[in-house]
Amino acid sequence: MVKDQRDHYYWKAKEDGYRARSSYKLLQINKKFKFIKKGDSVVDLGAAPGGWLQVAKELSAGKTVGVDLQRIEPIPGVTTFQGDMTREETIDNVKEFLGGEADVVISDASPNLSGAWDYDHARSVDLAESALATAEKLLKPGGNFLAKVFQGDMFNGYLEHVKKKFSRVKVHHPPASRKESAEVYVVAKDLLKGRPVKPGEVFDIKITSLGKSGDGVALIDGFAVIVKGTCLGDEVKVRIKDAKPHFAFGEVIERNG
Repeated sequence: MVKDQRDHYYWKAKEDGYRARSSYKLLQINKKFKFIKKGDSVVDLGAAPGGWLQVAKELSAGKTVGVDLQRIEPIPGVTTFQGDMTREETIDNVKEFLGGEADVVISDASPNLSGAWDYDHARSVDLAESALATAEKLLKPGGNFLAKVFQGDMFNGYLEHVKKKFSRVKVHHPPASRKESAEVYVVAKDLLKGRPVKPGEVFDIKITSLGKSGDGVALIDGFAVIVKGTCLGDEVKVRIKDAKPHFAFGEVIERNG
């Protein structure tokens, strides 16, 4: 569906020297959620034409990398790789340039629209899933992720998938997105990579101590899990509800004995 691009953000991008009106989406999302900080290394997946790369470099002033199947015109201070973001060769090249893993991975990638909404939605979710899988390989433990996805029947499934990987997840529609657009942005903070528990997992545990609030605490590979309504010595089966950087919350689903 063709839209008149000559709106406020289109002209503002021209005036400010950004390559795309979408640059303001990233600026607005980061102002609200502060997931890119000074000194962060940032990787942009599906980065052409480079509007988000320009903003990412301004926000972080750190190492900034763009990946796309298309060639990206040079941006001062930004390194780009032309290739498939899901290929191990591409991921290895990015890590080699960074000297390790990234602090933030972002993706504003969108499929070429066919006009058949169910098909376009499914392709958008598939692209977002690919970005998520790539981000898991590129990000440091505790890293942040941002991806665009179209709303539809498959959206909630994707959102739940992201929630199992990160401790804090929000959905946002920034002002720079057109009101009629079905696009939303999933903002995910604090990658749980390297931690022994993730939301939704089930464990048999024994309460070995009590927290300040009186709730039971168990250790899983040295990681504290707080379980409300348990007492010292209780043996229970719990489902992890939420995971933070240094502890998690579990809910009792079965009491043993």
